[in-house]
Amino acid sequence: MKKERAKLVKKLKEEGYIVSGKVEKAMLSVPRELFIEGEDRALAYLDRPLEIGSGQTISAPHMVAMITELLETTKNSTVMEIGSGSGYQAAVLSGLVKHVYTTERIPEVAERAERNLKETGIINVTIKRSDGSRGLEEHAPYDRIMVTCATPEIFVSWKEQLRDGGIIVAPLEKNGVQELVRVRKTPEGFVTEEHGRCVFVPLVRE
Repeated sequence: MKKERAKLVKKLKEEGYIVSGKVEKAMLSVPRELFIEGEDRALAYLDRPLEIGSGQTISAPHMVAMITELLETTKNSTVMEIGSGSGYQAAVLSGLVKHVYTTERIPEVAERAERNLKETGIINVTIKRSDGSRGLEEHAPYDRIMVTCATPEIFVSWKEQLRDGGIIVAPLEKNGVQELVRVRKTPEGFVTEEHGRCVFVPLVRE
């Protein structure tokens, strides 16, 4: 399916979702089909979300590219992800950063993500089964935080666990509408930018 992957990445680049060479390389290097089960594997390189069980989805490739670009990571970045899902978003990011710590509330989803990441040989992603709204204090502070489920707010725990100058990218839901936002932690406070409407499954809390 390597040709299909290259064709999709080319399309995302032409449409402006992929801007940087490093994100292009990351998207080309991760086999999305390995993060999808059953017959849906044949649909891996369509630009659409797909069901992965337990009411969860793997995000559309264009959304994965957008989030990865908005994070503005470096090779030394330590990232916290809220919502492991299939593990695909973390896998794409893993080649661009030092380490990804990802939280998943649903045990069977966390187990599948662990298997998927192991199958692809990725070793710099750690999955923690916990309530993502609390973050992961044991590995804080983080340079970047990415949220891959719709959240009603940017929780105080995330803000406290973010390093000065850090970035949070999240689908923020208000009045039933989701907006992809980028939040920067500056000396003057938190600055929020909006980057378009989106649709994600809701954050699962305890």
